[in-house]
Amino acid sequence: MLSRFREHIQVNFPELLDQKFLLACSGGMDSTVLLWLCHSLNMDFAIAHCNFGLRGAESDEDAVWVKELAKKINREVFVKNFDTDSYIKINKVSVQIAARELRYTWFAEIQKENDLPFCITAHHADDNLETFLINLSRGTGIKGLMGIPEKTANVARPLLVFSQDEIADYALEQRLQWREDSSNREFKYLRNQIRHRVLPRIKETHPSFMQNFARTQSHLRESQAMLQNHLQEIRKEAFTEEEGVIRISLEALEGLNPLRAYLHGLLSDYGFREWDDIELLLQSNSGKVLYSNNYRIVKDRNDLLLQELEPTDSKVYQYPFTTGDIEDPVALKIEEVDNLGELSESILYLDKETLKHSLTLRKWKKGDYFYPFGMAGKRKLLSKYFKDEKMDLIAKENQWLLCIDNEIAWVVGRRSDERFRVTEKTKKIIKITYLG
Repeated sequence: MLSRFREHIQVNFPELLDQKFLLACSGGMDSTVLLWLCHSLNMDFAIAHCNFGLRGAESDEDAVWVKELAKKINREVFVKNFDTDSYIKINKVSVQIAARELRYTWFAEIQKENDLPFCITAHHADDNLETFLINLSRGTGIKGLMGIPEKTANVARPLLVFSQDEIADYALEQRLQWREDSSNREFKYLRNQIRHRVLPRIKETHPSFMQNFARTQSHLRESQAMLQNHLQEIRKEAFTEEEGVIRISLEALEGLNPLRAYLHGLLSDYGFREWDDIELLLQSNSGKVLYSNNYRIVKDRNDLLLQELEPTDSKVYQYPFTTGDIEDPVALKIEEVDNLGELSESILYLDKETLKHSLTLRKWKKGDYFYPFGMAGKRKLLSKYFKDEKMDLIAKENQWLLCIDNEIAWVVGRRSDERFRVTEKTKKIIKITYLG
């Protein structure tokens, strides 16, 4: 196995031969074999061990064992104790998800702090098959059936081409010692049921199943690559991005068939899963919104607007009146001038006599109104103004208002208020320029 592992690393993971990396070691057979393979090839690595504290003294003994192993082979070791139970309660996730999120977050921190570009784990071919069957049982697309990726941006899994039996044979041949995790024998976890009840029967019934499964996954990866190339061409035609908002043309989506499959391919990476609702959104009125955990998608006339969710800025920014510059939350230049000059939506001229108190910048809220310049003193709800201007929901949420004494003086960069305009009686003029 060592010679096969060496060749596999040279061909598929040459970067691991050139630089130090992090090796995740639980102390179990799989990660112990991975550790000794890398050590036998004189590869440069540090060791990381997670103590999730889920098995009491047994978990603590695992941590001690890994530390002793690291000392034996003279390797740097990182060990962290996690309060996994609290994490589960706070985030309302399963034990498996909690452990995965905690360990990969911690691994990334170690890598960043110690300049270790890669972390390697001991996932093997049987783990991959278990993941395939779990995803298949839950209902999934091609991506889910592809199983565990061999590489991501900063994680590598060089044992994926080796079966559990091959790893066990090597461990016994080399007379390696390792720790047994008692939780691996508990049948309350679906993965353990598949591992101990399903896979042995499959292998017994079909001895070449693992090889055929590897071939099938290779075909799936090729099909996924073709699909992604096709979807990328559609994105070029249907998606345009401006100032953090992706505009998706409904006209470009109309001819796609089967529509739901295309919507899944185009939007699933943004966390959307309710495809019935997405299809209805295409036919709904403007302003309809759907949310995923991190994104929202808004129907806007002939387009869908896709935007990453950010905390709503409800803060009110107040400045004592003075000439000069304002930089936050928007850039404004304030100066006193002798005469009206250039006229544009980005420039506001005010009668200085109206500026008795501070200037305020804030977002709009329900019930806001102003007296648009040029409308002979007629009051208008800001919501109606936005509608008349055909502003989409995102543009309305991003719109800043310049207020004086709690009254809207300027829809910044768009329309000024009649009440603060320069007149024949104005003695001093203030010019405010919106710098974007």
